[in-house]
Amino acid sequence: MTTDQIILFALFGGVFVMLLWGRFRYDLVAFTALLLGVVLGVVPTKEAFSGFGHPATLIVALVLIVSAGLVRSGAVFLITRTLVDSARKLGSHIAIIGAIGALLSAFMNNVAALALLMPVDIQTARKAGRSPAKSLMPLSFATILGGMATLIGTPPNIIIASIREDALGAPFKMFDFAPVGGLTAIAGLLFVALIGWRLIPDRDDAGQKVSDLGQYIAELTVPADSKLIGKRLAELDPQAEEADVQILGLMRGGKRMYGTARNNILREGDALVLEASPDALDEFRAALSLNFSDAKREEQLKAAGDGLDIIEVVVPETARIAGKTAAALGLAWRQGALLMGISREGRRIRSQIRKTVVQPGDILLILVHKDRGPDVTDWLGCLPLADRGLVVTANSKMWLAIGLFVGAVAAASLGVIYLPIALGLVVVAYVLAKIVPLSELYDHVEWPVVVLLGSMIPLGAALDSSGGTALIANSLVSLTAGLPAWAVLTVLMLVTMTLSDVLNNTATTIVAAPVGIQMAQAMGVSADPFLMAVAVAASSAFLTPIGHKNNTLILGPGGYSFGDYWRMGLPLEILVVAVSIPAILVFWPL
Repeated sequence: MTTDQIILFALFGGVFVMLLWGRFRYDLVAFTALLLGVVLGVVPTKEAFSGFGHPATLIVALVLIVSAGLVRSGAVFLITRTLVDSARKLGSHIAIIGAIGALLSAFMNNVAALALLMPVDIQTARKAGRSPAKSLMPLSFATILGGMATLIGTPPNIIIASIREDALGAPFKMFDFAPVGGLTAIAGLLFVALIGWRLIPDRDDAGQKVSDLGQYIAELTVPADSKLIGKRLAELDPQAEEADVQILGLMRGGKRMYGTARNNILREGDALVLEASPDALDEFRAALSLNFSDAKREEQLKAAGDGLDIIEVVVPETARIAGKTAAALGLAWRQGALLMGISREGRRIRSQIRKTVVQPGDILLILVHKDRGPDVTDWLGCLPLADRGLVVTANSKMWLAIGLFVGAVAAASLGVIYLPIALGLVVVAYVLAKIVPLSELYDHVEWPVVVLLGSMIPLGAALDSSGGTALIANSLVSLTAGLPAWAVLTVLMLVTMTLSDVLNNTATTIVAAPVGIQMAQAMGVSADPFLMAVAVAASSAFLTPIGHKNNTLILGPGGYSFGDYWRMGLPLEILVVAVSIPAILVFWPL
């Protein structure tokens, strides 16, 4: 290997290790690797920021804004409210909401599609008296599968189309992915609706119809005039049992009381650490005249005179509060809101709620001013767990929004106009028509993904130009020497799937797509089937909650553990390979 190859492999290895560790966010990791590549001389200075103007990066950003426009116009909710019914059997519900999710994901960002449908699914589960865990994972997988069918459905497809244009002179068109991706998505949806949901572990206790979703670790404090002062903590057990609240411990002066905490005499300002649902928590607080964890903030909230609301939100990876504490973020003084509790995969939280670092997948219970819930949720960058009637532009603009989008897609598909230009024109039209307010235009762009793409694309190009991808490709060709074409494609898919399950699928695609092209050139065959194999495999992250943002989003609301995903995900990935390989060989022959 050359010196440049060694440096680049070390940089990519470092990126993968840091992404697996998860201590730092992926955009910071990728941007740091890019800067190191420039400093070490393996990435030309003039090309350092070329990735930020790359068509793939622009398309991802534009698709997010267009998705927001379709939501605000009411187009998406027209579909969900018409077709989703809590009276249906679970299998039928999963089939219908999964099909809606897959269809939406084909034409808008699949994370946005899940964000729209997740509150609908949770609300449907609650009305039906069943656990949301049975339907959230199928919905997440359905939205991932649907993105495989079109160019704009998922970032890996956009990246692969751009890489093909750079390497072979022409990109994939809008619906070039449909024959393989569409068939794979249909097969996956059938599996998820008929068999897959049955493989999800059922954690419901005997006779209990609803899962532990909504159980929060929360704190309530003892006020100065409380009748509880002088009593032992254990004496509150009867009231706690009656309200269905579990007392976990006691905090005093910011420190956890261990050992004989249940025999401690309660004092003014003591904080009871509890596990309860929002309703049970409020019942227990009212019965014992306790305060919320921040009594001063509670009084300020009440002083507003408009009343209080309690909202539940789930924390996505890109939320403003992810990786921070409520105190450090200034939730109280910036938004006049109070963090009451955190639900995290059933794990106990030992530190003070306000000083607990919030993680992606957490569910937060927040006290806000009356009718301020939507604003606080949007400011945090979180997603609501109940249908809060998201701010929607006048329904009269719904068909205008749909018409503009459909027209742009049709024009790009027919080659009349370049896709990034078509999407850009839609964004401009949405702003001029006030479908998307100009003041909120850039709020809908997922900037960490933009930075990730902008950073990884120059690194990927450097690896390719240095001969690094050819080296990997030749190694895989040597490994599969003498095997039939379907076996070679299978090996490439398995390697890509494995990386995608533990790393960001965007980073995986940037490395795997050039490798696929090099493998094809080494074998003297068409590169298209190899690129299609990478496209399907990079989007097939079903084994872990970290492989795809959608899987992370449902982690908390579904009450899943890390090991739950492979139960349905492993057979689904096997099915994806079994369906897509023959489809690739038929529609994209070597």
